Amino acid sequence: MKRKVAYYFDDTIGLYKYADGHPMKPHRVSMTDELIRSYDLRSKLKVYDSNFVEVNDEALTQFHADEYIQFIKTVTVENKTLYTDSLFRFNFGEDSPVFDGLYDFCKLYTGGSILGANLLSSGEVDVAVNWTGGLHHAKRHEASGFCYINDCVLAIVELLKKYERVLYLDIDIHHGDGVEEAFYVSDRVLTCSFHKFGDYFPGTGHESDIGYAKGENYAINFPLNEGIDDHSYVSIFKPIMSEIMTRYRPDAIVMQCGADSISGDKLGCFNLSIKGHGECVNYMKSFGIPMMVLGGGGYTLRNVARCWTYETGILLDEELPNEIPENSYREYFCPEYKLHIPVSNMENLNLPGDLERVKNYLLEKLRQINGSGGLQISSYSLVGGSNSLIDVEEQRSLNRDKMEEERVDERFNPKQSDNLL
Repeated sequence: MKRKVAYYFDDTIGLYKYADGHPMKPHRVSMTDELIRSYDLRSKLKVYDSNFVEVNDEALTQFHADEYIQFIKTVTVENKTLYTDSLFRFNFGEDSPVFDGLYDFCKLYTGGSILGANLLSSGEVDVAVNWTGGLHHAKRHEASGFCYINDCVLAIVELLKKYERVLYLDIDIHHGDGVEEAFYVSDRVLTCSFHKFGDYFPGTGHESDIGYAKGENYAINFPLNEGIDDHSYVSIFKPIMSEIMTRYRPDAIVMQCGADSISGDKLGCFNLSIKGHGECVNYMKSFGIPMMVLGGGGYTLRNVARCWTYETGILLDEELPNEIPENSYREYFCPEYKLHIPVSNMENLNLPGDLERVKNYLLEKLRQINGSGGLQISSYSLVGGSNSLIDVEEQRSLNRDKMEEERVDERFNPKQSDNLL
């Protein structure tokens, strides 16, 4: 029996423009929809647009600060010079500029994720897809990394009204910092992110960042170096996700599928194929629980469309021909005119021993989650703004210091050394 799949797309999304030369181009979602149409996938989807959901300030302020939402509503390209202090306070700038229709754009992409959560919670569908969403960097009271409203967090908040436990999984090349921070002290949401770490935006997501208080061990981070390929990625992804599903037993999954982790992305530096990226979606689908699939990063437009169309096919159990059908954007896919493209010959800087070490460290943390007699679930708390319960950055720093101390202990422990020989 095939699963019922909801698909959110509004044809006005491609009309929005961040700024001349800005890498984030909402038009990529229109290209994706055109490719989905050309493969005749829309006829197999339950299609929704913005007419099916109303997003108001009350919905947005379930996570975001009132004054932040009011600012997004008020500021325009014409009047922004009157709001110099607020622009700085709310972290607007070159990455996250003011542009025409900003508030409507935010409601448009967020609406798809809120609607998807409601459709899953009501049992109307088994999978909800919103390639427009997945803007995972936004904080409670500030924009960040091309993201203004954190639709991922708001979707999870909706799901928590029905489900006890929600898994948030992020395969964007950038760390899912905004979502992790929102639920850093909660055990009702387990966040898991596989991402580039080091001198790379946003600079968070060390393996020692594991959550705090009731949320300790409910934040899982796998930091990676550039050049990771399909074999290396899948070899860490499946064991980690298998352990999470066994130990945590989520009632629903929210999966952010940023396409900037595939080979050839303008801002990315991983070397995943579209099939490798899609295998992660296919693996999570196999668990058969309510699942939301979101977009995110992705800055080589033709490859974003390829990736998300292929993954829509995966969610529908449809095998797509490699030859791209006739469509309005077909010339964007030249000279190959293929759905799948070769990866590059870049070096994989992720050493097997390093991947194994981090994998084992995270598996040990996951084993500390009580998976035998039923989880003791608390009420969740949202953090990450001026009214945060904790300083998340400070706690991350303390976790790293603790991990470094443990590593020193291991280095000088003869028994541990013997085990390594």
